[in-house]
Amino acid sequence: MRKSLADQSYEGLLAETLLSFYFVFPKIAKSCSERFMIFDSLLNLLDKQLIEINECSLNTVENLLLKGILEDLSYSEIGQQEDYSPAYLTNVAAPKLYKKLSKLLGENVTKKNCRTLLESYNSSIKYKISASYPSGAVSLDSFFYIERPPIEEQVYGEINKPGALIRIKAPKEMGKTSLLLRILNQAINQDYQTITINFDQIDCSILSDLDRFLRFLCASATQQLNLEPKLEEYWDDDIGSKVSCSLYFRCYLLEQINSPIVLAFDDLNRIFEYPQVAMDVLPLFRSWYEDAKRAASWQKLRMIVVHSTEAYIPLQLHQSPFNVGLPIQLKSFNLDQVKKLAKKYKLNWQTNEEAEQLMNLVGGHPALIQIALYHLSLQEIDLEQLLQKASTNDGIYHRHLRHQWLTLQQEPELGEFFKMMLQTNHPIQLEPIVAYKLSSIGLIKEVGNEAIVSCKLYQDFFSQNFLEINCKT
Repeated sequence: MRKSLADQSYEGLLAETLLSFYFVFPKIAKSCSERFMIFDSLLNLLDKQLIEINECSLNTVENLLLKGILEDLSYSEIGQQEDYSPAYLTNVAAPKLYKKLSKLLGENVTKKNCRTLLESYNSSIKYKISASYPSGAVSLDSFFYIERPPIEEQVYGEINKPGALIRIKAPKEMGKTSLLLRILNQAINQDYQTITINFDQIDCSILSDLDRFLRFLCASATQQLNLEPKLEEYWDDDIGSKVSCSLYFRCYLLEQINSPIVLAFDDLNRIFEYPQVAMDVLPLFRSWYEDAKRAASWQKLRMIVVHSTEAYIPLQLHQSPFNVGLPIQLKSFNLDQVKKLAKKYKLNWQTNEEAEQLMNLVGGHPALIQIALYHLSLQEIDLEQLLQKASTNDGIYHRHLRHQWLTLQQEPELGEFFKMMLQTNHPIQLEPIVAYKLSSIGLIKEVGNEAIVSCKLYQDFFSQNFLEINCKT
């Protein structure tokens, strides 16, 4: 009988919980009480699903077996926990468990393939209910997130260090916020407190005023930490906004919270557009990092800075937060990562040819790769058609390209510089502010102090559109 979307969603939740237990649980569940709570929730979901298919729920021995299998224990090791003989588990209890799981999963389950089948079940169900149009950051529970080793391992380790600073740099839509979400989730799993300041959400009137911005920073941090606001007790015009802000963090926020605090700045590069404020704020963040080397109170603060390009604000080396801490540069997907993502979208690519063709078009750009694979997975267009129409109004990228075109139309001077780049096959040097703007929206790729157009898709689309404008004039 065909299952409803609601049934599929429930099964997806169950399968996801099972796999989360196996892959994530050992990393985050440190205590016995945490282990019991997670596995108990898993069993409740599993029992409900078994009852829905007219099967008996798992008994005590079967619960013990499933837990042991997911922890990769032998029957002897499982039996020792509750004094069951290996022979009983092997010949009596295990066959009953596998029979129930086989009925639920629709395949013959054994000890050897149990975890593999659960993973496969999880993948197929999650694909049916999760393959929505790719837009924005990849959510924490998404099946379509692609790791970029060793980056994830590096940042997860770094956030544990006292006074840490992580700098994530990449153009727009390259996966910065997706990675930030996972770092913050890692911190939360370790009972850290988190504060996120998204500069795209801050009013221009606040960003253009140093005192207002620092008060906003303190007020927002206080709210996210669920503390009582005490700005007026610490703000003193005689010592200035920067010292007042530092005192508020050190003497109030960091003192009130016992655990480490992760302070994340997303889209920090927006403050570059307000150079007078940036020249005060950026050295302040650097000073907090340096203070952690001397003062224990600042070691509880760990910062994450997410930005699109290097700062073009003139700062002394000892004042900049962009030359300290752990630098993370997110690059385009490589061939293996594109193939791995294509497999998640259930595309049966037997050779490297298809992935290479797509990469030649968009240069491995994560968001553009995701969009292409999404459309290909729906079988509404094949790869040859996609490549032929990519830069046209009938192509899958028309909305993305029109948005980029509108950005250049709104800044004619920027458009002229980009038009000049389209007319040469060699890297050229741009003024810092121009390079910053074009790089931040992903239209160019920096090569040392010079830059080139980032991919063939942009080369084709913008060349054609500038040509049409010239013909009309």
